[in-house]
Amino acid sequence: MTTGLSQGDFNIDGMCWLAGVSRASYYRHWLDSAPRRAETGLRDLIQKMALANAHYGYRRIGALLRREGWQVNHKCVLRIMREDNLLCLRMRPFVPTTTNSRHGWQVVPNLARGMILSGVNQLWVADITFLHLAEEFAFLAVVLDAFSRKVVGWALDTHLRASLAIEALEMAITDRQPAPGGLVHHSDRGVQYACGAYSELLHLHGIQASRSRVGNPYDNAKAESFMKR
Repeated sequence: MTTGLSQGDFNIDGMCWLAGVSRASYYRHWLDSAPRRAETGLRDLIQKMALANAHYGYRRIGALLRREGWQVNHKCVLRIMREDNLLCLRMRPFVPTTTNSRHGWQVVPNLARGMILSGVNQLWVADITFLHLAEEFAFLAVVLDAFSRKVVGWALDTHLRASLAIEALEMAITDRQPAPGGLVHHSDRGVQYACGAYSELLHLHGIQASRSRVGNPYDNAKAESFMKR
C-alpha cells in the first residue's frame, strides 16, 4: 500500500500517525534525548582536550571549554572526566601490592645468602609480579633456577592466592625432579610462600625453605632483577 506522499511531505503529525505513536510521546522522547546528544558532543570534546593536555585538571579543561563557548560548570566536567578515566592521566599509576609479610606463619632464616653455586637445582628463587592488562591486573608467579637463571616454573592468574605460587612450584618440581635434600628454595616472606600448603609441598619433596629478611629486597635480588626486565 502506498500513501502517494514523498519524503518531503511528511510532517510531525504524519510521521506520528504512520508510526502509531502520539505527538506527546514523540516530544517527550525528543526532550529526553536532546540532553544526551548534547552531552555526547561535550564528552567528545573533553576527551580530545584532556588527551591533548595530559597535565590539565578538570578546572583547566573547564576553562578551555568556556573559551569554546560551552556553558558548563566544573562539577559536570569533573564527572565526565572521572567516568572516562581521564583524571588518571595526571595521577601516579596504581601499583598493586604482591607481598604481604604480616602473617603468623613460621619464620625461616635466609639460607641462600653466601651460597656458592656450582650447578643447577641447588638454589631456586621465587617471586610474584603483576601485569597491567587492558581492563585488569594479572599476577605472574615465577620460580627461577639461580645458577642457570632459567625459569623452571610459572603460573599466571588474576588473583594472589597461595594456589598461584603453588602452581608455579609444582611445575618446577615436575619439570626438574630435584633430588631430596639438595635444593634450597628462596623467596620473600609473603604469605603465599609462608603458608602451610606451600611449606608442606617443599617438605614433601625434601626442599629446604629460605626467606628474605623483612623489607629487604636485596635478599631476593636474583628474582627481583628478573621481574624488572
